[in-house]
This record gives sequence, structure tokens and C-alpha cells, in this order.
Amino acid sequence: MAAVLGLGLSHYPPLCLPDEEMSGILRWTLEDTSIPAEEKDVANWPEPMQAEWSDDFGARAATGHRASLVAGFDRVRAALDAFAPDVVLVWGDDQYENFKEDLIPPFAVLAYDDLDLRPWSHAQASSMMKGQQNVWGEDESKHYRLRGRSDIARHLVGELIARDVDVAYAYKPLHHASVAHAFTNTVLYLDYHRTGYDYPTICFPINCYGRRVVSCEGFVTRMDDPLEFDPPSPSPKRVMEVGAATARVLKESPWRVALVASSSWSHAFLCDATWRLRPHTEADRRLYAAFRDGDYDAWRDTSLAAVEDAGQQEMLNWFALTGAMEELGAALDWSNFVETHIFNSNKVFAVYAPG
Repeated sequence: MAAVLGLGLSHYPPLCLPDEEMSGILRWTLEDTSIPAEEKDVANWPEPMQAEWSDDFGARAATGHRASLVAGFDRVRAALDAFAPDVVLVWGDDQYENFKEDLIPPFAVLAYDDLDLRPWSHAQASSMMKGQQNVWGEDESKHYRLRGRSDIARHLVGELIARDVDVAYAYKPLHHASVAHAFTNTVLYLDYHRTGYDYPTICFPINCYGRRVVSCEGFVTRMDDPLEFDPPSPSPKRVMEVGAATARVLKESPWRVALVASSSWSHAFLCDATWRLRPHTEADRRLYAAFRDGDYDAWRDTSLAAVEDAGQQEMLNWFALTGAMEELGAALDWSNFVETHIFNSNKVFAVYAPG
């Protein structure tokens, strides 16, 4: 019998690193000569940010941040296991990994069959792991046999197109040996304790990076880098509509489906308003309050310009989830906001009551 579970989590790449390396993005940003020296002066930072940074570049704070994130993943994984889905559908971003100059689809369903997912060889650069040791001490031999459900993916695409959602689809990777790090890390973190991950999974990338997906190769730049921006990503409202349409199709199907939003919230390296030194916590808190209260209109009325100004591009994955949960009338069962000033992004975890 059809049932749908909504989940939200982060695919924060530095969680793969040892604690002493977790603040690496901020340390790289502090070398940017185009950022005023007074903004980079630790003495001028907000007190909570100074406390996290401390005298060890955040190593001790990273231990606590990791514990909070692992607890969130454990809660989400427990809900997933209790639900026992036929398939897991993950909304995530492709940061110039599988889709590059020859094709940038706004939305795509990857209708893959089973494939080998090798986290430490397939996505080294995009997941910030090139030349790095991971926290599990794993080498390139580590792999998952990531199971697909191409039958469900094809059904979803056909039904979305029939409902005037012109979604792209693919049967095999284009520029990537498996799947982008938004999806790879979702698997790694749901299996943080290495007990196994055997759920068939459909990846549903959204062009979250929009203007920066090719021009910045979906990653960090210096503030004064000359850039010729790309066309924009879909609007938050449109992403919610696609999320809602996806939920309708799957609710009418015979399958049990877990819908997962995979991303952190505002990203420091995308936020000029904070000189790219810290996430836009104020904007995140506003959206989180609306999320917790089920104020879907506040999400729908959020402009793409506001999302970009706050460095919340990857949150478009969460806009898909909120659209789906509004469509289903799902109740938010649990959520948690994990705040940080130095670890690039605030993170949110969520579990909706299945229905």
C-alpha cells in the first residue's frame, strides 16, 4: 500500500574529515585578500563565533558539532528503518559533477539501475576529499552497491510529464562515475556507523547553484573573482510545485517511498552579506520558524533573490520537501536546528509522520 515519509538532512562534506580539519573552508576564506582585514580579525567576530574558533581553529568545537550531526542522522535513520521503504528518493544538488557545460537541467530524475558507489575515488574533488584522510579511515576499496529502482523512476517521470512537469531523466551517468556528492554523502551519513545501507535509491538533482553552477563550478571562489554568471536556478515556488507533484504521483502509486531533502542551509562561502565568513543565521532562523510552524506560504513567497543573497541556494532541495509535505498534509514529527558560525553552514534535520 502506498505511503510517503518525509525526511530532511545535510550532506555537509567536512563531516567526512577529522575534527581538526572541519573548519577548512573558513581557513581558506581567511586567506582571501579581497575581504577587508577588519572583517577577518577574530576580535571583531561575534562572541559565539570567537568561542567556536577558540585557540585551536575550531577543533574542539568540531567534536561537539559532529556529535550533534551524528545524533541527527541517527534519528533520521531510525525513522527510515522503521518505515521500511520500497525506495528512497533524494533531492540533492549537482555541483558541476554529473552535469556540466553540455547540459544543465533544472530538474532531473536519475533512473539508474544498480551501480557501484565508491566514495573515496568517484567524487574526490567535489566532496573536498582529494588528498584527505576520511574520519572512518577507509580507502578507495570502500564501496556500496547502490541499488536502483528504474521502474519506479520511469513511472515517476512519465506521470510528472503527463502533469505538465517537464522533468529531464537519465539512464546512466554523464560526467560522473556514480552519483554527485549530495547523494553519496547522504548514503555515507545515513550509514555513519557502517551497519549497511541497502535501500533502493533514486537521485533527483535540482539545479540549486543556478548562476554559479558553471561559472563557479558549483563551489568556492574569491570575492573579487571576475565571473560571467549563468542563467538562474528554478524559483523556490516552482521547486515547491515540483515537490508537490512528485508527492501526488507517489502517493497514488503502490509503493512506500521516503522523500529526502539533502543539504545544509545557508552556506558561508555563498553569502557576501557576511563576507563569506559565516552562514546567514538570521535568514535561516526565519525560514526554520516558518518550517516548524508549517507556514508554507512564507516558504512559497521567498524569492530566488532572497535565497541567493542569504547563500541558501542548496535549500532549494528543502523547498521540494516542503512542497511535498504541504501537498500530503504531513505533520512534522521532529526537527532540530544545529547552529554554527565557523563550520560553513547551519544544518537542519527533520522527520515527518508517514502517511
